[in-house]
Amino acid sequence: MSWLVLVVSGVLEAVWATALGRSEGFSKLGPTVVFGVALLASMGGLAYAMRELPTGTAYAVWVGIGASLTVAYGMATGAETVSLVKILLILGIVACVIGLKLAH
Repeated sequence: MSWLVLVVSGVLEAVWATALGRSEGFSKLGPTVVFGVALLASMGGLAYAMRELPTGTAYAVWVGIGASLTVAYGMATGAETVSLVKILLILGIVACVIGLKLAH
């Protein structure tokens, strides 16, 4: 159960990171609210997962999922440039996250 919660928390990290950028310094209400709710849920899930998973592993997986999804979303929406090198590097992060799960 901890791994599932950790993955969902990583997805929520991408949500709050994206919402933070769209909030324009907390000047837009909608993205600011999404940021706050997603941040609390993401951190709560990370804390829950860390009750059973080692801190380093849980944090690395959480950050890896969040960072990968945030960049992928940015590329999909045109906010980030798309390149083969960038895609391969993101896939490398995903492979490392999978490796951490398999090694646990």
